[in-house]
Amino acid sequence: MHHKAVPVYAKGLNQREWLFVSDCASAILKVLEKAKDGSIYNIGSNISIRNIDLARMILDMLGKSSRFIKFVSDRPGHDFRYALDSHRITKELGWRPKVSFEEGIRETLLWYQKNKFWCKKKVAFGNKT
Repeated sequence: MHHKAVPVYAKGLNQREWLFVSDCASAILKVLEKAKDGSIYNIGSNISIRNIDLARMILDMLGKSSRFIKFVSDRPGHDFRYALDSHRITKELGWRPKVSFEEGIRETLLWYQKNKFWCKKKVAFGNKT
């Protein structure tokens, strides 16, 4: 949104699992309402996305060229994949995410576009507010 390069580690093949905030909140509520005391649940989407694919998707949604992607050196010891096994919450409590990955990214981008003043304030105060 600021017309700056988007840094992507190495070749962008690292994978991350993403979950939209409202899905995370609904899962926590489901655990609070239905789980047995002492039960442990991983909350995730079971959908892994490569960092390069996420960067391209965001740029595409913003109407920007993938030329904004700048590959940078990977961090030493950088984990290749972050993912959870969240089948237990689905099996035992019947919870599933409702927001698709693409919809969640789109809603997030719209929020940032609608709240530019808040974002500028955070940057201006060094993220301390």
